[in-house]
Amino acid sequence: MTGGVGSADLLGIPPTELPEDPATRALAEGDPRAVAAAYPSSCLAWAMLAEDALHEGDDVSAYAFARTGYHRGLDQLRRAGWRGQGPVPWEHEPNQGFLRALASLAAAAGRIGETEEQHRCTEFLRASSATAARELGC
Repeated sequence: MTGGVGSADLLGIPPTELPEDPATRALAEGDPRAVAAAYPSSCLAWAMLAEDALHEGDDVSAYAFARTGYHRGLDQLRRAGWRGQGPVPWEHEPNQGFLRALASLAAAAGRIGETEEQHRCTEFLRASSATAARELGC
């Protein structure tokens, strides 16, 4: 997989690029918890909440926040034409919320002993964007 914006993976599947997240500006200026309540479809808001919870050692909340962001992202990917595989480039900034939620879900799953889920999410992240996997330490 090349992982660059506008490039296809080895199977020739074009990359999926999510639309701009309307919560991005609010997240730059406010609390992710309030932003998630105002923009519940924002992958980035849920990913930020998950990352904060992981940092604080609240693994169960991190898992719940990350899973919410992950599922919101899957819905958005499908609406953008994604068919269950192919690149989701890290370089396309609106994709980063989903990819961060996916990485947080892998980390939180590992912390609560869900090793199959941890492995599945880690492999999904690597298959979606090798750059994201490197950037996010997966």
